[in-house]
Amino acid sequence: MSSSGSTKNQYLAAISVNIVTISYGAFCGWPSASFLELGSEDSPLETGPLSNQDQGWVASTICIGGLFGTILYAWLADKIGRRWSLLWTALPNLIGWIIIPYASTPTHLIIARFIGGVAGGGCFAVIPIYVAELASDSVRGILGTYLLVTCNGGVVLAFILGYFFDYITVSWIVSTLSFVFVGCFWFMPETPQYLAKQNRVEEAEQSLRYYRNIRLSPAKELSEDLKLELEKLKPSEKTDLDAKDADNAENENAVTWADFAEAKARKAFFIGLGLVTFNQLCGCFAMVNYTAVIFEQAGASLAPAVSAIIVGSIQLLGTYTSTLLVERLGRKILLLVSAVGIGLGQSAMGSYSYLKVLGYDVSSFGWVPIAGFSFMLLLAASGLLTLPFLVIAELLPPKIRNMANMILISVLYVISTATIKFMPLFTESLGMHGTVFMFASMSFSAALFIAIFVPETKGKTNEAILANL
Repeated sequence: MSSSGSTKNQYLAAISVNIVTISYGAFCGWPSASFLELGSEDSPLETGPLSNQDQGWVASTICIGGLFGTILYAWLADKIGRRWSLLWTALPNLIGWIIIPYASTPTHLIIARFIGGVAGGGCFAVIPIYVAELASDSVRGILGTYLLVTCNGGVVLAFILGYFFDYITVSWIVSTLSFVFVGCFWFMPETPQYLAKQNRVEEAEQSLRYYRNIRLSPAKELSEDLKLELEKLKPSEKTDLDAKDADNAENENAVTWADFAEAKARKAFFIGLGLVTFNQLCGCFAMVNYTAVIFEQAGASLAPAVSAIIVGSIQLLGTYTSTLLVERLGRKILLLVSAVGIGLGQSAMGSYSYLKVLGYDVSSFGWVPIAGFSFMLLLAASGLLTLPFLVIAELLPPKIRNMANMILISVLYVISTATIKFMPLFTESLGMHGTVFMFASMSFSAALFIAIFVPETKGKTNEAILANL
């Protein structure tokens, strides 16, 4: 796309906006190392060691905050724009980290995690929309994967910092990312699609030129693709609307249930619902909380903090792999391979656990649960845990994109919270082997769903994607 300019400003925007996601990822990884300190006899909390019940609430409250943040920031994204709503995620992100060093009771930690979760909900609700609206078709997939790459990078960062520093020092270090994010992202313009929707046509064209790295120049010097892209922003715009026409235009832009009932929109939403559901019901996110148990079952002598760093690094490697392959192999094949791979890894883990329960000597196969768990995480991070957010943003029609994405991410947070809270109940009633087999069945079901319903979106415009639904 040399004639339409470089994509460097798109990469710059995607990297800048995801700095805040690194901080949210650190929020997700913070309990792993911190709970060892907070749950010990030397706990700095005035109430004494953090109980298992309190640990459960502190860990899961981030999902409840994420649900609230998804709704709040999706609403703000339409009211004040994608850029400003994302800049405001820095505030709860910063407050969440600042509360932790001064926390003296579990309640304070729960509040901090809730507020941090609000920022995370904003990230996952708005960043996919922001990236989808600014990116060229050729790099949209790569830029869309940055959300999970940076999030997992934040998780690993928290693991590593937690290994060397106490939880208070970690909080102060990571809190600086909020300032770095605002300093970098402040200079990015609003997305062209949002500006055009607000009848700010000249600003929309300037934004598009910035993200395509093209200075103001005669239209004849632009590629046909860019001229077509510019024209798409203009037809519905009327700069001389009177007050009545403006009201009518605003009503036309308002999202109604009839917009969701339209056949293409309904199918796109259904596919998105399936993807976010299997994203959590495959069990990978919930099973990460049992890393120490799995390594201990395998007879590994690694310290919990080291085990966490290994697991986080595997996830980071998987998400980086998806960045490399998403524009080469496409979304569908990565999702399909990921779902099947997750199921196979879980089947190996479940079989080992079940044979051990039956009394068979499996001591010589102690490596199986670690290998199966690592394989599961690698494949999950390269597809089913990473790509649904990108595919959903690509599939949804522009008019309902923000509202539908808000609903889908809210569903994801509800399922995530329930899965984490009910995991102990599953393992108690079904055993670890039964729980893992249940998750494996969901992973194979996800593969079937992807094979039948999910279309390939690589390199296609939103119009072309919707036409094929």
